[in-house]
Amino acid sequence: MTNLVTSKEQLREFYGEPSLLSQQKFMERLDEHCQTMIRLSPFVCIATTAADGSLDVSPRGDPPGSFHVLDPSHLLIPDRRGNNKLDTMTNLTGNPEIALFFVVPGVLESLRVSGRAQIIHNDPRLERCAINGAVPKTGILVEVRKACLQCGKALKRSALWEGTYEVNRSDLPSFGKMLADQTHTGKTAEELDCSIDEAYRERLY
Repeated sequence: MTNLVTSKEQLREFYGEPSLLSQQKFMERLDEHCQTMIRLSPFVCIATTAADGSLDVSPRGDPPGSFHVLDPSHLLIPDRRGNNKLDTMTNLTGNPEIALFFVVPGVLESLRVSGRAQIIHNDPRLERCAINGAVPKTGILVEVRKACLQCGKALKRSALWEGTYEVNRSDLPSFGKMLADQTHTGKTAEELDCSIDEAYRERLY
């Protein structure tokens, strides 16, 4: 029999009270430490909400320094070439609420940011996001409403930066094989793998 927790009061019975530190760590702006984390981060996860209320989380990755803090209340995330489904971007056109999770390789602590976002284009600020001469067509301009540093317990437990649980790539089928099994494109695993390899080589920017 499954016992469900259905209220905040019931949930609190299983946990202690939050510490004063955890209650005070949220800020409305990006201080110098948050800005440094963003500057050093090459990877961020972006959470958005679709028109039907469903949630989506999408990764973004670039060399450190590619996510730009414009001022303590605004940051810019360039949108690079992807699969053109535009889940994140479409969601933001209908609901500007956004949440971000930044990680820095080798650092246990992470950064959480939330706020409201706009999609910009034909904006000179995008030029600073150019890589290999390619200026992104659009970017996500985030107005920060809340930010906090996150303790490293999750990354410590997962040993993410230590390689403890790293697997050999051969332990999984190729990406092309998994996609061939999950979709009905009519393409073989080998054809999909070749297309993926080409995209990784030629179409990152």
